[in-house]
Amino acid sequence: MLIVQKYGGTSVANAEKIFCAADKIAQDYLKNNDMVVVLSAQGNTTDMLLEKAGEISSDPSKRELDALLATGEQQSAALMAMALLERGLPAISLNARQAGIFSTSEHGCAKIISINPDRIKAETQKRKIVLITGFQGIDEHGEITTLGRGASDTTAIALAAALSADLCEIYTDVEGIFTTDPRTNKDALKYKEISYNEILELSSMGASVLHSRSVELAKKFGVEFSVKSSTIASEPTLIKDTLGIEKKIISGITADKNACKVSINKVKPEYVSVVMNLLAKNKIAIDIITHSSGDSSDSLSFSISEKDCYKIVQLLSKHKNEYFEGEIITNKNLSKLSVVGPGIAYDTNIAAIFYEIFLAEGIKIHLLSLSAIKISALVAPEEAARATLALHTKFMEAGILAPQLSQEGR
Repeated sequence: MLIVQKYGGTSVANAEKIFCAADKIAQDYLKNNDMVVVLSAQGNTTDMLLEKAGEISSDPSKRELDALLATGEQQSAALMAMALLERGLPAISLNARQAGIFSTSEHGCAKIISINPDRIKAETQKRKIVLITGFQGIDEHGEITTLGRGASDTTAIALAAALSADLCEIYTDVEGIFTTDPRTNKDALKYKEISYNEILELSSMGASVLHSRSVELAKKFGVEFSVKSSTIASEPTLIKDTLGIEKKIISGITADKNACKVSINKVKPEYVSVVMNLLAKNKIAIDIITHSSGDSSDSLSFSISEKDCYKIVQLLSKHKNEYFEGEIITNKNLSKLSVVGPGIAYDTNIAAIFYEIFLAEGIKIHLLSLSAIKISALVAPEEAARATLALHTKFMEAGILAPQLSQEGR
C-alpha cells in the first residue's frame, strides 16, 4: 500500500517532535507500506525568514523571497531523513525540482500544474521513505516558486492524486475538523466525516486546519483523506464526498483574525467598475462588499485580507480625484466571523439566531454578508471570540449544529 502523509510545522517544530513523527512514519513503513511524506517548515521558520527578508529590504524581490522561504521546507525534509536514517531506515529527501513538482510562475501564490512522479516511484521501488518539501514548485524557467502559506496540504493532496495513493493523511496540531476552533472553545465538537464542499467553505472562511486549495484538488481528483493529530492518538476526521447536502444544517463557525475593512467615499458612478477591475488586476481579493448609490457619487466598503491593506491604500491613492474624491478609510483591527452551512438556505431560524446573539451581546457589525451557505460579519476581534462562543452554544441548543459527529466528541 502507498501512503502519503503530511506533517505541519508544529508537528516537526523541534528535534523531539521530528523523532516522534519519524516513529509514526517508521511504524507504517515497517508494515510493508511505501511511504511518501510531505514536510512543512519547522514551527515559526517561515515567519522568521520573512523577518530576515524585512531586515534587508522593505519590498524584497518576489523571486528572491521564494528562494529564501523554500529553504524552510528543505530543512525539515532533510532533518526528517536524518532522523529516519538514525533509526536505521532508508530515507531520502527531495526538493520540488527533484520530486518533479511543476508550477505556474506567480511567486508567492503559484499553482501546481503537473507532477512527474518518476523519481519518487524509483525511490519507493528501492524501499526508501521519500521526504518531500511542501509549499513549493518549479516553473517552466526552472525558478523556485512557493504556493502560498499553508500550501503543504496542497502538495500532499496533489502527490496523492499523481501517485494514486491508497491512503492520504494530514497530521497537524489538532485532532481533526471541529465545529469551531477547539483551542478557544472547549465545547467544540469533532467531526467523524465531513464533505469536500463543507470543509472548503470552512477553510475559505478562515478555518486554519486546511489550505482551501488542497480541498479543491481533493474534490477534483476524488482524493479521500484524513486529518489527525501528530501527538494524540485519537479518531481522525475523514474528508470525502458522500454526505448529502441536508445532513447538516450548520457545518461550523470560523473567525479569520486577518481581516481589514476599506471604505471609499464619493466614487464617481461611471468608475465603480474601473475601481473593481483595478483591484482584480492587482490580485487583491475582495470578500464582503457594500455599494451605495447617490445622485452624483457612490460609496464602497469591502473586506480584504490584512496583508493587502497597505497595498490597496497605495494603489487607490494613485487614482484619487480621478476615480473618486472622498477619503480612503481603513480599519485593520477586525475579525471576520462566519457561520457556514447548507442549512442557511432553507432554515430561516439561523439568521434570526445570528441577529439575536449579536443584539444580546452588544456586538457592533462593521460589514455583513448573507448568502445561501454562509453569514459573515466583520467585528472587533474580542467580540468575535465572544460571539463565536454564544452562537456555538445557541446552535447546539437548537439542534442545528453538526448532528453527525465523532463518538469521541472532542
